[in-house]
Amino acid sequence: MAATRLPGKPLADIGGAPMIVRVWRQAVAAEVGPVAVAAGDPEIARLIEAEGGRAVLTDPELPSGSDRILAALAELDPERRCDVVINLQGDMPFVPSEVLRACAGLLQDQPACDIATVVAPEASPADRGNPDVVKAVLSMAPDGRSGRALYFTRSTLHGEGPVWRHIGIYGYRREALERFNAAPPSPLERREKLEQLRALELGLSIWATIVDKAPISVDTPADLEAARAAAGNI
Repeated sequence: MAATRLPGKPLADIGGAPMIVRVWRQAVAAEVGPVAVAAGDPEIARLIEAEGGRAVLTDPELPSGSDRILAALAELDPERRCDVVINLQGDMPFVPSEVLRACAGLLQDQPACDIATVVAPEASPADRGNPDVVKAVLSMAPDGRSGRALYFTRSTLHGEGPVWRHIGIYGYRREALERFNAAPPSPLERREKLEQLRALELGLSIWATIVDKAPISVDTPADLEAARAAAGNI
C-alpha cells in the first residue's frame, strides 16, 4: 500500500476489480496449487478474504518479497508438505495462467533447477540500453523455449542474438528459498541492485521459461492507465 510511485496500488480499480483481486484470480485459474495472498496491510487481507480467498498478514517491515513468502509459508504450511512455491507479484493483473504453469513446469522438468523464472523478448531495441529493463543472459536448452540463467544485468547487451527481458515471477524449491534468504546481499546483488544475483553467487541454479510477451506490470500512474485500457479490451 505504501508504494512510492503509486500509493495504494494493490486496491487500484482496474475494470471494476481491485488489482490484487485480479492477480489472485489469475493465480487461482492457473491451477498449479493452493493460492494465498501474503499481505503487509490488513485492508488487502480483508479484501481477499471477502472474495473467498486465503490471505496471510505478514510484518509490513519485512525487507523483501522472499522474506514475506517465508513468513507466509510458516503459517500456511508448518508441516512442510509443500516443497515448491510460486511467487507472483501483486502488480501483474493480467498474467496468463499458462505463464504460471510454465514456471512451475520448469521445476518439474529440470531436476537441477533450484529457482524458476520467466523471460520475454525485448519490446523494442531501446530495451537493450535501458537500465530499468533487467536482461537475462541464458544458455539455451535444445527446445529453444527455456534456458539456464548465466547472469542478470541492467547494462547494455551487445552483439547478435535475442535480448531477454526478465519478468519478476519466481518458482522456488523451498530449500533454495531458505538458503537464499539466510544469506546476506552479495557483491553483485549490491552492484546491480538485483537480488537474483545473490542466488547465482550462492551457486543456486536458475532456469527461465520464455513467453511470447511480457505481462503488464503496474508501477506508475501511466502503467495503471494502460492496465485500465487493457481491461476494457479483454
